[in-house]
Amino acid sequence: MTTPTALATDEARTRLHELTIIDVRTPGEYAGGHLPGALNIPLDQIQRALPDIRHATDRGDVLVVCASGARSDNACKILAENGITAATLSGGTGAWAADGHELHRPQSASRATWGMERQVRLTAGVIVLLGLLLGLIAHPAFQLISAGIAGGLVFSALTNTCGLAAILAKLPHNRPRAADLDNTLAALRNR
Repeated sequence: MTTPTALATDEARTRLHELTIIDVRTPGEYAGGHLPGALNIPLDQIQRALPDIRHATDRGDVLVVCASGARSDNACKILAENGITAATLSGGTGAWAADGHELHRPQSASRATWGMERQVRLTAGVIVLLGLLLGLIAHPAFQLISAGIAGGLVFSALTNTCGLAAILAKLPHNRPRAADLDNTLAALRNR
């Protein structure tokens, strides 16, 4: 593969016709808008898709995309550990849209699921408020819940990982239906 480990949005746009694009966000995030021609294989399903992604690299370069670049970096590391070279889109779909490039949205998407970052912010905020409230009305020890979330957020920022996002990704609205993933893998094989 001749692609560098990260592509800028303008370079990726000029190469769309020659790239296999894999979007590793949740199905709801993908439905909210994705790069033209991108296939949705959520990060936690990458292991299952390895043979098909390896086959895709025989036909050309692979570009892995997420919302900001963190999950696609993780996906590229998993792929590299399995002997598959792939690039990531610098800044993800956020940078793609900010640079004025078009995002495709499936017509079958009836409602957009919140992005993972927004889901994490809501969940963390609710847990912090709940910990503080329980600390005031029940027992001060409940404030440790809020401290735990704060520590988790600091750890998340320092390591560029997010355990809360990994947990939220397992919720039903963030999971691909088995048939959808099977169809995506078939489309990847047939490209």
